[in-house]
Amino acid sequence: MPLIAKSPLLAIALGCILTSVSPAAGQEAAATATAAAPQPVSPLVSAPQVLLEAPAAWLSDLKTAQAQAKATNRPVLVVFSGSDWCKPCIMYEQEVFSQPAFTAYAKDRLVLAHFDFPRQKRNQPTAAQLKLNEAAAAQLNRSGDFPLAVLLSPEGQVLAKTGYIAGGPAAFEAYLKKVLPAL
Repeated sequence: MPLIAKSPLLAIALGCILTSVSPAAGQEAAATATAAAPQPVSPLVSAPQVLLEAPAAWLSDLKTAQAQAKATNRPVLVVFSGSDWCKPCIMYEQEVFSQPAFTAYAKDRLVLAHFDFPRQKRNQPTAAQLKLNEAAAAQLNRSGDFPLAVLLSPEGQVLAKTGYIAGGPAAFEAYLKKVLPAL
């Protein structure tokens, strides 16, 4: 009978205990727990050209984001992150960008663009995406700051830059309203 653990840490501990009792049972429990663990659905994980998080879409091509901004007359929020090594980047994702409150706020107000620079080999973007990430960084993040959120006007002018802002979606929304009063 397979066991299902509620968290990855519990699954690992359970797997270790069961492996010491019965190696086959431990492997089965660990495999079942891993399969049952929630999978990330994050805009900060390297992915294809367009990251869809209903109802807001994260673009991963700066030129496409700027064209959409011009067409909709909305500012662009460009986020640079290191999704598998930068703790403030991970916190930004968990506390702000993956929250429904932020998604609802951004939906009709911002064009969203994300550029991830993971270090682990398994998280590396495609060669084409890496080229897009590097081009965006060369234009907007020459100093290599992580995390970095850059606000661009619909015309492409840098309006503001910030690092991690604590306080979740409400604090980030307050920041946006301060630097972009028309939102």
